[in-house]
Amino acid sequence: MKFLWPDWYFDSFSHIPEGFFKKNGIKTLICDIDNTLVTYDDPIPTPKALSFFKRLEQENVSLLLVSNNNAQRVNTFIEGTSFPAISKASKPLKGKIVKKMEELCLQKAHCAVMGDQLLTDALAAKNLKVPVILLNPIKSDKGKPFFKLKRAIERVILMGYLKKHPLNDEKGRGRR
Repeated sequence: MKFLWPDWYFDSFSHIPEGFFKKNGIKTLICDIDNTLVTYDDPIPTPKALSFFKRLEQENVSLLLVSNNNAQRVNTFIEGTSFPAISKASKPLKGKIVKKMEELCLQKAHCAVMGDQLLTDALAAKNLKVPVILLNPIKSDKGKPFFKLKRAIERVILMGYLKKHPLNDEKGRGRR
């Protein structure tokens, strides 16, 4: 299951160190929305997410939002922003993401995927052959049987990863 190990693992996007993106050659962040940037219950970006968007802008990192959620959810979230986005992305499949990357003239060599799920976000990154930044989910999805199963599988994979990758600092683990 090492195939699904993230390239970097942080508690949340706010724990990603300043200069991280430049240091790692990341010019475009392909980012999940739900449970990565905000909870499923937050229809629009929270102040914390808006602060992160501002930070990305200051660091010259563009953002492509990619969600398996429906168009209404994604369009509501991006309203008032200029971020390109994909709804019903079918992650971990890469087809819709590749199409949008081509449309935006994004260079795969300078992209990374950020999300909270190994079986969708990380696997999509691996299919795209770009690095993955894994974050802990903002809110537990314990009530939904499908998510319970996915999270149980992910826990097993992460246990192996965490044994091999000690804490780099107080905020994140990484193997790069």
